[in-house]
Amino acid sequence: MHGYIPPERFFPYLTWQDVDTLLDKARAIIIQPVGAVEQHGPHLPLIVDAAIGAAVVGQALHKLEAGIPAYCLPPLCYGKSNEHWHFPGTVTLSAQTLMLMLTEVAESLYRSGFRRLVLANSHGGQPQVLEIVARDLHQRYSDFVIFPLSVWQVPHAAADLLSPQERSQGIHAGDAETSVMLSLLPDQVQMTRAVKEYPSGPPADSLLSLEGKLPFAWTTRDLSASGVVGDPTTATAEKGDQMLAMLSDGWVEVLRQIYQFQLPSPEL
Repeated sequence: MHGYIPPERFFPYLTWQDVDTLLDKARAIIIQPVGAVEQHGPHLPLIVDAAIGAAVVGQALHKLEAGIPAYCLPPLCYGKSNEHWHFPGTVTLSAQTLMLMLTEVAESLYRSGFRRLVLANSHGGQPQVLEIVARDLHQRYSDFVIFPLSVWQVPHAAADLLSPQERSQGIHAGDAETSVMLSLLPDQVQMTRAVKEYPSGPPADSLLSLEGKLPFAWTTRDLSASGVVGDPTTATAEKGDQMLAMLSDGWVEVLRQIYQFQLPSPEL
């Protein structure tokens, strides 16, 4: 049941006594992957975000030195995906439901003595939800440190493998996600059905953007008839292998820093 996660770091394989007697529990890192089950165009399966998140975290945990206690919870495959719900197959939670689920998972861990939780998000439609959960939990439990992180935002050079247009506009089911899925689950990728589709606006010189400092609200059907926003036709498994290696290396460094992290304290 551990999937991509090393079995010795899969939290549910522990017994309650293992948890009760775990050394350095307050510094141990618990990771909750948060993905989505949603449409990814005609060529990719619905599980893309959840699979990529679990695989990146799993590869990082394989690489992380054994002296750093880090454990992964079962991936939460469902997320807030209502921007895709016009496409059949998308399964979405409301923001309120996702917040409640993550909050109750976190509070369960806190009762067990853990004080460091990473929310490893791999779906672009919900980072703000995770940030709200993290802030509210820390406000409620001042010694509980929650890190709402994106799988794709750790240090890496994967963008160097993409075209300039794909880097700026390929936000869903494009080259990057398709390449990684060709590496992870090639039998579930139907490249003969892959289509290239970019949105028509806003113009390049606009201050407003789909994602960025000045975004506007949109649903996927505003942007794409196929469900693709990008160009998956240029994807390869070799690029996917490189991206996974880069992302997991970035996560190793982030986990090392989380293990050493100390909350700031005000200077008098």
